[in-house]
Amino acid sequence: MLKIRLKRLGAKKNPTYRVIVINSTTKREGRPIEELGHYNPKTKEMKLNLASAQEWVKKGAQPTETVAYLMKNCNEDGTLNYKKNETVKLSKKAQAKKAAEEAAAAKAAEEATAAETAEAQA
Repeated sequence: MLKIRLKRLGAKKNPTYRVIVINSTTKREGRPIEELGHYNPKTKEMKLNLASAQEWVKKGAQPTETVAYLMKNCNEDGTLNYKKNETVKLSKKAQAKKAAEEAAAAKAAEEATAAETAEAQA
């Protein structure tokens, strides 16, 4: 059975990977049938021949979970479509302050609507 998987390269604690097509019984650093691209998880840099990878999948090669994720989030030119998470974590004090501001804004909006309905009735 053919697999599309990652071949580890690089120094200690500084990995880089090649995306390869290889027989599933062959060792991880064994000789691949075809190299499809490379991936650096530290810099989120990737170059993948997506068309060739999809052809191998049509022929019956099984991508690993990580390679399937990379193929799914790959642009047409073979680069990774990486979206950095932009959520900001707030301290408990800041969360309480934000909740109080939102409650005050909601109360002011409620009073404004009540005043509008009173004017409409008068």
